[in-house]
Amino acid sequence: MSEVLREVSGRIATLTINRPDRRNTMSPEVIEGLRAGLRDFDRDTNVGAIVITGAGEKAFCAGGDVSSMSNEGGMLGMHWAREGFADLLIEMNNLGKPTIAKVNGLALGGGFGLALNCDLAVAAPSAQFGTPEIKIGVFPMMIMAVMSRNLARKDVMELMLTGERVDAARALAMGVVNRVAAEGQLDRVTEELANQVASYSPAILKLGRRAFYQTQDMDFESSLRRLHAELSLCVMSEDATEGVMAFLERREPQWQGR
Repeated sequence: MSEVLREVSGRIATLTINRPDRRNTMSPEVIEGLRAGLRDFDRDTNVGAIVITGAGEKAFCAGGDVSSMSNEGGMLGMHWAREGFADLLIEMNNLGKPTIAKVNGLALGGGFGLALNCDLAVAAPSAQFGTPEIKIGVFPMMIMAVMSRNLARKDVMELMLTGERVDAARALAMGVVNRVAAEGQLDRVTEELANQVASYSPAILKLGRRAFYQTQDMDFESSLRRLHAELSLCVMSEDATEGVMAFLERREPQWQGR
């Protein structure tokens, strides 16, 4: 059975980590399955947004699967194998379509980084988040890059230095997630958010995501110069013209994706 399941419903595609008996930990197969699924859905013009979740009700993803690490290729081989996770996080930022984490349980270590690296996140009230690596003599090195770009410094340091988990309410206050669904409403809330995002111009969404991630590490002036040029691309698009005309004519826009 595949360790990453794919599903498309309307304009929404879903990738599900399918290892509930292992708390949906990430094996090399899971990482490659996510990367392949994201690439395929990104090319699919019928898909407007991509949801990432975990199978079952206990875990979104509890991090890397330590038991799947083999010594094949020696320590250097294991080093290169871990690079796949870094590639996954980079490729997520380079997508042309929005990503939404549907956090149905534990999001720990690399799973926390995966959820945080999505554009948006919705959590079940029972969800828990954390970076427990310090407790086993490791540090959350790679996801530090994601954490430092999404959360306040003191929150990042508290999570990394204590290894303690935070609940969904605290995660919402910290900005880890956008919404916490009521009990039993996670699917509905995530679907509504995904459908709203997917209803907008795919061309403008792609331009906007690209501009956001490509300018996030620029200095202030360089960022503004680049965004000035990106705005011109937006307003010259056919979808921008259609959006304005639809607003003036009080009708729903018909996006062409260009």
